[in-house]
Amino acid sequence: MPTTETNEHKALREAVSALGKRHGRTYDREQLWSEAAKLGYLGVNLPEEYGGGGGGISELSIVLEELGAAGCPLLMMVVSPAICGTVIARFGTAAQKQEWLPGIADGTRTMAFGITEPDAGSNSHRITTTAHRDGVDWLLTGRKVFISGVDLADATLIVGRTEDSRTGRLKPCLFIVPRDAQGFTRRQIDMELTAAEKQFELTLDDVRLPADALVGDEDAGLLQLFAGLNPERIMTAAFAIGMGRYALARAVEYARDRTVWDAPIGAHQAIAHPLAQAHIDLELARLMMQKAAYLYDAGDDAGAGEAANMAKYAAGEACVRAVDQSVHTLGGNGLTREFGLASLITAARVARIAPVSREMILNYVSHQTLGLPKSY
Repeated sequence: MPTTETNEHKALREAVSALGKRHGRTYDREQLWSEAAKLGYLGVNLPEEYGGGGGGISELSIVLEELGAAGCPLLMMVVSPAICGTVIARFGTAAQKQEWLPGIADGTRTMAFGITEPDAGSNSHRITTTAHRDGVDWLLTGRKVFISGVDLADATLIVGRTEDSRTGRLKPCLFIVPRDAQGFTRRQIDMELTAAEKQFELTLDDVRLPADALVGDEDAGLLQLFAGLNPERIMTAAFAIGMGRYALARAVEYARDRTVWDAPIGAHQAIAHPLAQAHIDLELARLMMQKAAYLYDAGDDAGAGEAANMAKYAAGEACVRAVDQSVHTLGGNGLTREFGLASLITAARVARIAPVSREMILNYVSHQTLGLPKSY
């Protein structure tokens, strides 16, 4: 793994940063999405033969991080190109790739991702959404919650479970469910979090799907599922790091200019040291994110799984601390609309909670990495 970024990655950062700064904190999501797509940033991780950039999650994470650092993160990048685009590119049929990847790459089509359930969270072993054969078709029934951007998406990649004919056990599988499928309904969840992308509860009531709605091999569900979940964690880390960098930059600028008792407040160690520590934490989280992306792009799914979870944990913690310290540095100004930090207090918590809580990551590391017995 390289310890420094390539010139190509540095150039990508600079170009995306310039785009983000043109839009800024008051960005219009649709306009930014469209411009990022035209510049090739949304599909940078997708195969070239389908209109993508031929890169990987390493490049896509740079795009999201730099947009976040400019104050205009695009949450659906985590979902549409990173999760859904990756899964279809790796495991989809030729027809599925041709139908979805060009549109995902150029931003004209988007796809949501549905795994979380009211009683199971994102625990794939507890998912109750089930699919069973009805002739050549599938019938899909279940519920999902906290699914982002369903109103914007042309389809949702739903995680369900099918019965293994040999063992009778249920196994996870992935299905493409069009937004207008009969029996597929959504209800917007009233969130206090202010974001361009809304959250939804989904109901699937015997949704009839053709045989080719199944993505990949029916017997390789877990492999395919984690092919999407690892990029999701890496991209969530990028989202958090970008957010933390944005907040920190506002605080540093304020600490340089705000003068009390004939000296900028940034000259005082009580102000400077916590900001320096926040910067260090964000940089360390970025290193783990880069490691996770490198391993994933190299095809090391097992190694990427461990690193992606650690990166998501580190980035979530670093983001919350950076936002908190930045708001504290500005005092009352940190809660005004003028400086654009107050809304990040709530948004930063998302990086700790979703797509998997920090406690579940600690569980993963304790028994997968350290070999300790499971507590559940």
